[in-house]
Amino acid sequence: MRRKNIPLNVYVDKDTIVHRLSPSVKLAIIIVFILVTSIFIKTIPWALAAVIVGAIPYALAQVPPSIIASQLTLPLFILVPLAAFQWWSRDFEYAAVMFLTIFAAMEVAFLLTLTSTVDEIMESMERTLAPLARFGLPVETISLAMSLTIRLIPLLFETVGEVLDARKARGANMSVMAFATPVVIRSIRRAQAMGEALAARGVGD
Repeated sequence: MRRKNIPLNVYVDKDTIVHRLSPSVKLAIIIVFILVTSIFIKTIPWALAAVIVGAIPYALAQVPPSIIASQLTLPLFILVPLAAFQWWSRDFEYAAVMFLTIFAAMEVAFLLTLTSTVDEIMESMERTLAPLARFGLPVETISLAMSLTIRLIPLLFETVGEVLDARKARGANMSVMAFATPVVIRSIRRAQAMGEALAARGVGD
């Protein structure tokens, strides 16, 4: 059964200032936000501030709290174990800063697809990159890669949810290897199938 509210797979149809921004502008803001937070933020207070800043556009875009929760909960199943490992291998502050900065990056990244459809994102990207085509930049290939990335990430989260449900149904205890192995295998199989389908259609020739 397909899950609802998979991250990067939900669009909130509203008429707000965030929705009206060009997807290319949103993407540029996201890239700058991620670069600034990942390079300059080194302390927990600043990392918390980044999470708060990342949450403000959700209010401006009038995204319902239930959708916010559904979008940001599932990624925690990946992020929390990663932060726990960093705490064990490094220290608490490093793990907390890493957790909060990645969470803030997820906030702003998810907002792109919550306020723009995939078609709008692709059209905006193609218009923005079109002038570079004369210099040999493969604009269509880049747009296709972006489109596939946006569409495949929700499928990855769906796979994570399916594996968690299967383990819960079997009453299995949590094991990182037992959890990660089926997720990786399913993801590789899906990527191979998609690559074969694209090759059969002559994409990239």
